[in-house]
Amino acid sequence: MPTARLNKHQEALAAFDRILLRTPNSIDALIGRARSLDALAEQRRSNAILTEAIVAYRKVIGHELSVDDGTLKTVAERCIDRMRFQGQHAQAIEVHNVLIRRFDNEPLYRNQLAVSYLYLNRLAEAKAVLHETLLRWIDNGFALVHYGFVLKTLDQNMELAAQYLREGIETGHPGTQDGRFYFQLGDALQRLGRNSEALAVYRKGVQKKLFRSVYQRSLYNVDGLAARPYWTEEQTTYATELELIRARWREVRDEGLKLLTSAGVFVNESENLRDRGDWKQLELFSRGARVERNCARAPYTCRLVEQYFPAARTCKRGQVKFSVMHPGTHVWPHCGPTNCRVRAHLGLRVPPGTYIRVAEETRSWENGKWLIFDDSFEHEVWHNGTETRLVLIVDFWHPELTESQRRTLSPI
Repeated sequence: MPTARLNKHQEALAAFDRILLRTPNSIDALIGRARSLDALAEQRRSNAILTEAIVAYRKVIGHELSVDDGTLKTVAERCIDRMRFQGQHAQAIEVHNVLIRRFDNEPLYRNQLAVSYLYLNRLAEAKAVLHETLLRWIDNGFALVHYGFVLKTLDQNMELAAQYLREGIETGHPGTQDGRFYFQLGDALQRLGRNSEALAVYRKGVQKKLFRSVYQRSLYNVDGLAARPYWTEEQTTYATELELIRARWREVRDEGLKLLTSAGVFVNESENLRDRGDWKQLELFSRGARVERNCARAPYTCRLVEQYFPAARTCKRGQVKFSVMHPGTHVWPHCGPTNCRVRAHLGLRVPPGTYIRVAEETRSWENGKWLIFDDSFEHEVWHNGTETRLVLIVDFWHPELTESQRRTLSPI
């Protein structure tokens, strides 16, 4: 980093500190100090200095009555941005409320408060804020799409969710042309049985380059990776690793079946994808890390993955888990979040009447065999049989990712 530039920020900070010793409530000096700390934090990539900068910005905001409108907007918006960078979403709420009080006639600040509540998974509070916003600004597209998202996620009201999502997207307002809203609208329509409308939404998403194809609708992607619904062992380039695990499938099966008899070990799948029935999982690796408690319960399977399949053990964008599905279960059509992984299912106990559709092709599992697919493509599952189905799910890095990409990609 240029030494002169770094010294400039340090010198500015020292100068503002000297001014504040003489006049502690100088607004210009308080703002200057906050900005100097912010710049210094970026130069040094220092979270500790950034925390100081946030405290300094909040001190300026604490003098809001002495700060003009334009400056308050700039300072508060930057403060919120820096808080979000550090994951301080709860602390940002107070700053949002300052902006809302001062600029009551600007829906932007209410919308941003709702976003912070969504980051915190406080959906009911986000819903209340968005509802109040829409009472005053009925055509605000940003509020409409986010309200539709909350209606779908919190209330599971697919009819109303689809209405609000569609109205919001059609405004074309900033923030509405996002793949997440096209994704949620199409999903709501599919769950309502309105498949042709959903397909039209997905086609529009493809035209806008929000999706890679009508069926491949993942949102966290790396460009240029080979994409196909189903894969063979050879196409993955990990045929050796897959075979080393497959050859021991009976031992893996026995470990999984034994755990099925223990109450409370398997937990419900948490993504609200189940239409009906009973579908549970036991995570062994998640986001590239061992789930220690569960690996203690399934040491044999965890050891196999660690010993023979590093591309699965280190996959920060995937999981390794036992998946159990009971008769009468249907899983809605859905897409995984990323094209950076390939998903392999090892059949452990597969009764008749179980099916998976990936894109336009439906297959079933077989005991002791891999079924490999790209879960960024739409897939749907049915269990129409009479016995429990058990598979081992193993996600591994897409073979075309470089080592550098694997190291630097954020976990999902």
